[in-house]
Amino acid sequence: QVQLVESGGGLVQAGGSLRLSCAASGSIASTIVMGWYRQALGKQRELVATFTSVGNTNYADSVKGRFTISRGDAKNTVALQMNGLKPEDTAVYYCKALDRRPDATQYVYWGQGTQVTVSS
Repeated sequence: QVQLVESGGGLVQAGGSLRLSCAASGSIASTIVMGWYRQALGKQRELVATFTSVGNTNYADSVKGRFTISRGDAKNTVALQMNGLKPEDTAVYYCKALDRRPDATQYVYWGQGTQVTVSS
C-alpha cells in the first residue's frame, strides 16, 4: 500500500505562484509513476502534469509554460511549481501514483488533495 499526502495549496491572487508537494510513503516501488490531477467544483478530475514511464513529462495544454512537475527535494516526493496562476486554475489538486508491476497488474493511489484558490 502507498500513502500520498499533498501540501502547499492556498489562496493566491491571479498571476501568483504556488508550489505543491506530494510525499509518498509505504511500499514504494521503482515501477511507480507520479503525477498531478485537479478537480474543479462541479467538474471531472483532469490531468495536470505527469511523469511518463520513460522519464518524460506530460502537461495539460492549459498549464503548459506555467506549471512544472519535478521530483521534490525530499526523498519520495514530487512537486508541482505553478506560476502565472489564473482563476480557472482553482481546484483541488491531487497527487496520483500509478504502479505498473512487471506481472502486468496495476495499482492507482490518490492523495487527499490540497485546495488551490486563485482570486481575480
